[in-house]
Amino acid sequence: MTLQVYRLRRLLAATTVLLTVVVAGMYFYARSRAINVLKEVPNKIGYDIKQTASGFQFSKSDGKRTLFTIQASDLKQFKLDGRAELHNVNIVLYGRDSTRFDQIYGNDFAYDPKTGDVTAKGDVQIDLVANPAGLASPDQSTPKELTNPIHLKTRDLAFNRETGNASTDAQVEFRTPQASGTAVGVKYLSKSNTLTLGSQIHVVLTGTNAAVIEAMHGIITNEPREIVLDHPRLERDGGTTEADRAVFHLGTDNHVERVLATGNVSTQTRSLSGKGAASANRNDSAETDPAQEIRGRADQAEFLLTGKQDRLRQATLSGNVHFDQTGPQPMQGDAGRVIMEFAGQNQLQKVHAVDGAHLLQRAAGGSKPAAKGLATGPQNFELTAPVIDFTVAQGHSLQHAVTSGAAQITIAQAEAAPGGPQTSPGQRTVVTAGKFTAEFATSQGKNRLATIHGAPDVRVVNSGTGQPDRISTSESVAAVFLPQGGIDSVTQQGNVAYTDGQGPDKRMQAWANAARYSPVDQMLVLTGNSRVANGGMATTAKTIRINRATGDALAEGDVKTTYSELKEQPDGALLASSSPIHVTARSMTAHNSGGVTLYSGKARLWQDANIIQAPSIQFDRDRRFVTAQGTPTEPVQTILVQTEKAQTEKVQTEKAQTEKVPTEKAGPEKSPAAGKGQGHATRLSGSSPISITATKLTYADSERRIHYEGGVVAKSSDFTALAKTADAYLLPHSQIAGNQSFAGPGQLDRMVAQNDIVIQQTNRRAEGQKLVYTAAEDKFVLTGGPPSIFDAEHGKITGVSLTFFRRDDRVLVEGEASTPVVTQTRVAR
Repeated sequence: MTLQVYRLRRLLAATTVLLTVVVAGMYFYARSRAINVLKEVPNKIGYDIKQTASGFQFSKSDGKRTLFTIQASDLKQFKLDGRAELHNVNIVLYGRDSTRFDQIYGNDFAYDPKTGDVTAKGDVQIDLVANPAGLASPDQSTPKELTNPIHLKTRDLAFNRETGNASTDAQVEFRTPQASGTAVGVKYLSKSNTLTLGSQIHVVLTGTNAAVIEAMHGIITNEPREIVLDHPRLERDGGTTEADRAVFHLGTDNHVERVLATGNVSTQTRSLSGKGAASANRNDSAETDPAQEIRGRADQAEFLLTGKQDRLRQATLSGNVHFDQTGPQPMQGDAGRVIMEFAGQNQLQKVHAVDGAHLLQRAAGGSKPAAKGLATGPQNFELTAPVIDFTVAQGHSLQHAVTSGAAQITIAQAEAAPGGPQTSPGQRTVVTAGKFTAEFATSQGKNRLATIHGAPDVRVVNSGTGQPDRISTSESVAAVFLPQGGIDSVTQQGNVAYTDGQGPDKRMQAWANAARYSPVDQMLVLTGNSRVANGGMATTAKTIRINRATGDALAEGDVKTTYSELKEQPDGALLASSSPIHVTARSMTAHNSGGVTLYSGKARLWQDANIIQAPSIQFDRDRRFVTAQGTPTEPVQTILVQTEKAQTEKVQTEKAQTEKVPTEKAGPEKSPAAGKGQGHATRLSGSSPISITATKLTYADSERRIHYEGGVVAKSSDFTALAKTADAYLLPHSQIAGNQSFAGPGQLDRMVAQNDIVIQQTNRRAEGQKLVYTAAEDKFVLTGGPPSIFDAEHGKITGVSLTFFRRDDRVLVEGEASTPVVTQTRVAR
């Protein structure tokens, strides 16, 4: 749009030259008056004059001031046909208000009384000069200063004394200090005071505004004072301007006050940018940048001028106004009407686009497509509003723009070049606000859009083919643009709210004080009291990132998640309650497609009294499936409970003995461990917690099984068990004694541990390769290795299977023929 205005400024400069044609018209008008005098010459001096009169002069006045004077070196009239000849003629026209000092001169004029024509023989010279001080000066005095006279030259001009019309088919030449030009054929009609330029109108502007104006036909009228050109065309080095018709409205001093161009007003501007322009100036052969072309059109264009120097004050384009810029960064503009205001030396200051203003900026031709994994590539930018006001710096660079009325910005994915990498189709972002304010910047010789700020009632809608609209609202928005075109980021401030448009069960919503959206990867970053909710899952964090294309979310800093709207699972255990499930961590990654969320950094998941802690926890909400990952120094930790029976049992222990079972005996051998005689073991009522740690944990609530891997350690108040892997099986809530509430902790049913088993109690230590612990009986069954148990008082016992009870000293050792029970007892000396 900037170059368009620059072209218009040159067009207005050209009106000064067209003024030449106007003054030429005034000349022919004055010329008609002079020839009216010539037709009276024979009567004034008498037809009977046959001799030559030297130093002839004739003047006509209105009784107050002289209107014109005619001087000739000699006059000759012929008796035979009444014709007369005037030689070395000079005519001075002062005008009725004495404000002119126009001169018409030539060598020979002829008068034919039969036709009434007074015809110049050969060339006629015309000098048109304004004389504003003429009325205050003595009558017929020469102006003290002849300022910028307009000189015209033609030949064979014929004037008819009966009709008052004058014409010639010859070429007319005119010249001013700023321009020169020609036309072919001139006709003057006295009754209408109309001067017609027949054809081939050609005006050449010189100096800094070098250009050529051509027209097919022209008419100059006195009432109204106008110049009308048919099919005018302005050409300059940078482009062209043309229309079906142009009307130049003149003031009383023949200055152009208004220009009205109508019918297919079009402009075309070409320029070289960057290093290409520099190369062109150096006339070298270096490779140049692609030429940039700007084309414009309108149904009508009006230009208002002011001052004696015909300076442009205002230009108005109306009716389907359109601008189209080609080159590396294409741009289009449309409006019902565009008003441009000028100041100083025809410098553009303001542009007022109304009646549906529209601006479209396409991504630069060399923009890279979307990288693999990103949702979109280069973008096109589009701005629409009822009114857009632009402020221009230095007459040619856009500086500031403000919209009025409901405005809209559209960011659409650019189409990939044929044969090039294809990006995701249909991605589109629409930003609306009550008002937008834009700032422009100039870099590498290009004037480009830099930032846009919008407020209030901001709404950002992102849509894609086959996807619901993702919508965010806020109090204000700010967009930052890339140098090559397209938007770098959109930042919303104040009561930001976001929704992805899914159904209630899958819908993602977010809230924050601020949000930053990047179209290139469609990432929305929430900061300040940020919160996101998705299908019964709510998360708060310092920062939340949402991919608006996939719905995935990443939260960082003091992450807190609550899963609500849960149903009771009677056959479940650890996460079977309808109570909310809570998770805290340093960061969170949620995948919207599968409902799986990963928490990292001191993660902690709990429901009621059931807790899982680990460096990272992955939670599948739909299946209530947990995968926790730890390290040897920071393992996964869970706490389970087992209910203790409130009863007292009589335990008969046997006398300690040491024996060796013969290996050849078939069948199992059983040997009771050393006892302390007969006694009673009392089981306490209530529950006993068991803490289990490992490097990795997986849990499926539907199976009620917790699987531990890597450095498994199970600790209770009176024992510690070590293993490489372990599976803890929990009781379903429907089978818990006493109909315990679902809010209670998960209760251990049994535990199976594998590989390198070590069980440590206060007075004994057992080792083996497989351990089965049954909570209801408080019983350990150790096998594999073979298993062994060491008691500080009774020594070490080895067998095929060791069964011992957690709260008493009973040990059942089983052996077989091939692997007899072996008891080693210390002997005191």
